[in-house]
Amino acid sequence: MGRKRRMSREPVEARIEGMAHEGRGITHDAQGRPVFVDFALPGERVRYRYTKLRRQRAEATAIEILEPAAERIAPHCDHFGTCGGCALQHLPPEAQIAHKERVLLEQLQRIGGVEPEQRLAPLTGPVWGYRRKARLAVKHVPKKGGVLVGFREKHSPLVAPVDSCPVLDPRVGERMQDLASLVGSLSIPDRIPQIEVACGDARAALVLRHLAPLTDSDLDRLSEFAAATGLAILRQPGDESTVTPVAPQSALDLSYALPPYDVEVAFLPTDFTQVNAPINVAMVEQALEWLQPRPGRRILDLFCGVGNFTLPLAREGAAVTGIEGEAGLVRRAEENAATNGLDASFAVADLASEEGTRQAAGHYDAVLLDPPRSGAQEVLPAVAGTGASRVVYCSCGPATLARDAGILVAEHGFRLKAAGIMDMFPHTAHVESFAVFDRD
Repeated sequence: MGRKRRMSREPVEARIEGMAHEGRGITHDAQGRPVFVDFALPGERVRYRYTKLRRQRAEATAIEILEPAAERIAPHCDHFGTCGGCALQHLPPEAQIAHKERVLLEQLQRIGGVEPEQRLAPLTGPVWGYRRKARLAVKHVPKKGGVLVGFREKHSPLVAPVDSCPVLDPRVGERMQDLASLVGSLSIPDRIPQIEVACGDARAALVLRHLAPLTDSDLDRLSEFAAATGLAILRQPGDESTVTPVAPQSALDLSYALPPYDVEVAFLPTDFTQVNAPINVAMVEQALEWLQPRPGRRILDLFCGVGNFTLPLAREGAAVTGIEGEAGLVRRAEENAATNGLDASFAVADLASEEGTRQAAGHYDAVLLDPPRSGAQEVLPAVAGTGASRVVYCSCGPATLARDAGILVAEHGFRLKAAGIMDMFPHTAHVESFAVFDRD
C-alpha cells in the first residue's frame, strides 16, 4: 500500500493564471499540478492554503489577496466565503456574465465540437432577492447556541449559520434567524434536517422535513408563525406525498404569472419550477419568439413540467403536446390548462426510456427541450424523427447541452443556429443556457 501524501498547512504564494468553470482561480504548484483556489481571480497574486491534495490536482482556498484584480469587488453578503450558496460575489455581475458566456462557448466547442452561428444576448435580471426555490439545511448544535439554518459551508457538511440571505426571496431571506428560533422552539429541534422554500407571486411556502412526530403544541406554534408572517407552513414526515399544511391558512395555493400570455401557473411547493421569476418570463418569451407558435403549427414540449412553456404556446394558438416523466407534474399541467381555458395535450412518460421515445413520436414543426441537468440524449433520435425543422433547447448544464448539441449536429443534420446564457443564478457558477437548432 502506498504512503498517504501529507498535505502542507503552510500558506503558499502564487499568481492566478485563469478561472475554472466553477468560478475558482487556477494556478500550478511546484510540481506542475493544477491548483484550484476558491475566491481567487485571474491575474491576482494570492496566498492560499491547501484543502485537498490529489496526485493530479489540488484544491485550496485564498487566505490573503496580495495583489487584487482590478475587477474585484467587496462581497455584498457578510457570510460569503463561509456559506457555500454563492461562489462569485467578489466578481461584478457583468464580469460573472462574461465568465459564464466563456464557459458555455468553451463547452460547446470542446465537448460538442460545435459553435453557434449567432451569439444571443444574455438574459439578465435582478441579482439580489431573486431566488424563489431553495433547500435550507437545519442543524441543532447546542454548543453554537441552538439551531442553525442556512446553506452548507463550502466543501463541508456543516451548516453555515446566517442571519439573512440576500439572494433568497426577501419573504424568506430576511427571516433566517426567525426560522432558527422557530425550529428551536419545537419539541424535536434535532429531528428537523431541512426546510424547503417555494415562493409564488403572492405566497411563499416553507416545507419542514421532520424525522419524528410533531406534537399538538408544535403544530400550534407553526400555525402561529404562519399567521404572523403570512408564510404557508407545511410539514413532511415522509416522501413528497406526505406534505400537508399545518393549518387551513397554509393552503397549497402557490402560483406565478406569465403576463405576456395572460397565463397563471399553479404549483405545489415540492414541484420543480424555475427559481428566478423575471428570467423565467424572459426565457419563455425568447423561446416563443424562436418557436413561432400560431394556429396550425404543431409543437412538442418535452420535459414540460407544470406547463411553463406549454401553456403560453397554446395561448398563441399552436397545437402543443407536453410530455413529462412525473405524473404529479402532468396533473398540475392539465389543471393549469383547464384553469386558463387552454387546449393542450399532455402525457406521462420517462423520456430516457423506450416508452418516452414512443410517446414523442409523431410529426411536429418544432420541438422545445427543457431537460434536467442530465440532458436529453436518450430522446434525441425521437426528436429528429418528428421531422421538426427547429429545436429550442433550454439547458441547466452546459456540458450536457454541448454533448447533445454535438449529437444533433453530427448525427441528425441540425446546425447550431444560436446560443447564449441566462443568468438564472447570479453570484453562483451555475450556467443556464439557451440554444436554437435548425435543419433544412
